[in-house]
Amino acid sequence: MRKYLQNLLLRLENVFNAPFGQALNPWYHLGAITFFLFWTVVVSGVYLYAFYRTGVEEAYQSVERLTHDQWYAGGVMRSLHRYASDGIVVTMLLHLLRNFITGRFHSFRWFSWVSGVLLVWLVYICGINGYWMVWDRLAQFIAVGTAEWFDWLPLFSQPLARNFLGQGDVNDRFFTLLSFAHITIPLVLLLFMWIHTKRMNNAETNPPLRLAVGTLLALLALSLIKPALSHAHADLALAPGVIRLDWFYLAPYPLLYIWSPGAVWALAGGITLLLLAVPWFLKPRMRPAVAEVHLDNCNGCSRCAEDCPYSAIVMRPRQDGRPYALQPVVDPNLCASCGICTGACPYSMPFRSNELVSGIELPDHALATLRVDVDHALAGLRGDVRVMVFGCDCAYDVRALQSEEVAALSLPCIGMLPPAFIDYVLRDTRVNGVMIAGCREGDCQYRLGIRWTKLRLARQRVPHLRRRVPLQRIECCWAGIQDGERARAALSALRARIAQLPQAAILEDDTREHEFKPGDKN
Repeated sequence: MRKYLQNLLLRLENVFNAPFGQALNPWYHLGAITFFLFWTVVVSGVYLYAFYRTGVEEAYQSVERLTHDQWYAGGVMRSLHRYASDGIVVTMLLHLLRNFITGRFHSFRWFSWVSGVLLVWLVYICGINGYWMVWDRLAQFIAVGTAEWFDWLPLFSQPLARNFLGQGDVNDRFFTLLSFAHITIPLVLLLFMWIHTKRMNNAETNPPLRLAVGTLLALLALSLIKPALSHAHADLALAPGVIRLDWFYLAPYPLLYIWSPGAVWALAGGITLLLLAVPWFLKPRMRPAVAEVHLDNCNGCSRCAEDCPYSAIVMRPRQDGRPYALQPVVDPNLCASCGICTGACPYSMPFRSNELVSGIELPDHALATLRVDVDHALAGLRGDVRVMVFGCDCAYDVRALQSEEVAALSLPCIGMLPPAFIDYVLRDTRVNGVMIAGCREGDCQYRLGIRWTKLRLARQRVPHLRRRVPLQRIECCWAGIQDGERARAALSALRARIAQLPQAAILEDDTREHEFKPGDKN
């Protein structure tokens, strides 16, 4: 089922890639968009709170004055507050669903998954609490429904629903409590959002600027076209007849009367427990070996720790007596076995004549083995335009590109490739060009592999590509599992460019033409 959903998701993302491009595809930035929507809710909420008055009558009247008397500002802010809150539900649930479909929930990712499930509850509590504060007929329906739902639990000596039997049962202190909760709960939510991203190095909490501006403009347009309006004032002497539900937050409430409070608790609790169990229920049978540190080849430079996507590497005081201050220590519970740390190590140099052992590497993908595989692949190449392709196990299978003139090797993550290997395969014109392939831009399986690779090629992050390597002989292609056409087109473009170069230019150390930039596409 997950395989089928993954193919469906990839096709859907391709539809969005057409107008947005890979770098701005909202599917690749759902978590960051959720953070942006949260801050939109906070800013609009601060404005609304400046005019909000607590009290049975004052709460409703102050919201109405904001909506109608100050429609150009307060009304827009109220609608923006409402639609940004709905947007959080959409992006949050899509983010959860996408991580499930792509298998990003087990092993080292379990903490992010579990904390994300708990965030769902906090977001719903915040949203439902906000509806109470308007105190219209919809708020009345929610208040009574929530009270009856909690009354099913044996927690209270007196039924909560008794507080909403008559108009005089609700007083001004109730709204003071609601107002306090509507400030406190979002603060707790923000704390959990920070905890959710704590284990991620360089976590993306801000979407690309153009995507953020587009999202804000869309919300503003919706706020002007369809303003958020209140129902009639709450009247506990009457049962609400017709209400306009916000189905993003309030979909479970009709079930309280179609089924029973107990059945709704069973549904909510069952779904929550099932989601919490997913990382262990669907965990892979075998986990790759974690990175190992070789202190004989480590100078404690901290590059591996800085580049690790999941903060699995920490620097500790040196223990082997060598004249370096620090040494890396790998936490096996956090290591993703992606090999990005290997690509960051300055000792990952294939030119070394002695045994090739990096300061940190994966036991299952040793650099010495990689060099042997590269040499073997290069030895079999024939033709006038020979190309070496380095790919990623989580992206398009570059081995499908192999031919007499094209050799291909796949790594756990393209971020594992040390830039020195590009220099290594281009030396002595054993190949005429190198293609670097990885996951779709913005959708790296290990988050930072593409980013670090691009910066290393642009010579903006160490270890960077040496200046002697001519960049016109390198092509990057970010292609997903189904993007074979894109990969073949990138390979053809590289070969065509090389074929047009004079033979002298191929051998020339020219780095001034065709310079890479970190944001370059194919």
